[in-house]
Amino acid sequence: MKILFNLLLALTSLASSAFAQTSTSSSSAQHPSYLLAQIDPDEAFDPFSDYSEFDEASDEEADINFFRNGRFFTVGIEGGMRGYTDNFAKIYGTAPSYGLTLSYFFDLRLAMALGFKTGDSSVNIQTASQSYTGNVSITTLNFDMKYYLNTQNVTRGLADLNPYILGGLAQFYRTYTLSGLEGYNRDSTMGVDLGVGLEIPLMRRKAFLGVQGVYHYVSFSDENKGFLNENNSSVPLKNTISGDIYDLGIILGMNF
Repeated sequence: MKILFNLLLALTSLASSAFAQTSTSSSSAQHPSYLLAQIDPDEAFDPFSDYSEFDEASDEEADINFFRNGRFFTVGIEGGMRGYTDNFAKIYGTAPSYGLTLSYFFDLRLAMALGFKTGDSSVNIQTASQSYTGNVSITTLNFDMKYYLNTQNVTRGLADLNPYILGGLAQFYRTYTLSGLEGYNRDSTMGVDLGVGLEIPLMRRKAFLGVQGVYHYVSFSDENKGFLNENNSSVPLKNTISGDIYDLGIILGMNF
């Protein structure tokens, strides 16, 4: 009797389960369910808010770094010594020079520099019969490009220094004032600049103290000639006029 009762209970449970599944299927057929996609308003594309002038994140980071730590332009005064090579060193004496410099920065590494420098040197031109003494004034107008080297990977004490290399063109104006020689006054020529420099920040990077050396390749009209023209006659020289010019200077400037 107990066995029959358990059998009836099992059949009742199976019938109830089948009826529940049939009811669920019928309900699902009458009321089908749908999956709704969720839209995040932050992921929607906005052609105005999503515009960026930077192609890559690195470009944006570089520009932000330039605006925070870079310089737009610098103005400085320069003073130093001007010397000469080859036979120029035998004819011209080493003398002080001074001038102005202006640099415009394209980014943290590259800058364009404009400069003006002048100086007077003593002159002693020897000929077979006599010597001509006086002074020569050489004025230069420089147009150079400066590239600042990366110092982030050096020690902390040297990381604040700003070493650079430069190269460009220059216009040279030379004016003689010689005793006993007329008609040998002024000429000009183009030259090439090559140099190196170093800048030390001052006043919380508002100013700087720079050291710079520049070598000028020049070729004046009397280059390698062994004579002077005095009253349309040739005056032979003991040393031909030839050589180049170099400047060693200190720059005190302001950053903007």
